[in-house]
Amino acid sequence: MYYDVDARVIKEAEYIIKEKATVRKTASVFGVSKSTVHHDVAVKLGYIDEILYDEVKKVLNVNLAERHIRGGMATKEKYAKQ
Repeated sequence: MYYDVDARVIKEAEYIIKEKATVRKTASVFGVSKSTVHHDVAVKLGYIDEILYDEVKKVLNVNLAERHIRGGMATKEKYAKQ
């Protein structure tokens, strides 16, 4: 069976950009680990398509900046249910 890793990397990148998705969400959609997605878009994508790499980097930087806010909201919801 032949599996094109470059095609997967590009599909992951396009998904992240289109959906403004996190690495975790992308990993679950594509059925790979978070580490794989991160390596794909942080390392491999830079060699495949620099323009796409820059766009993905912008989305991931926004996700990183908002991560603490999402975590706080999740904690708030958790205790509100109790």
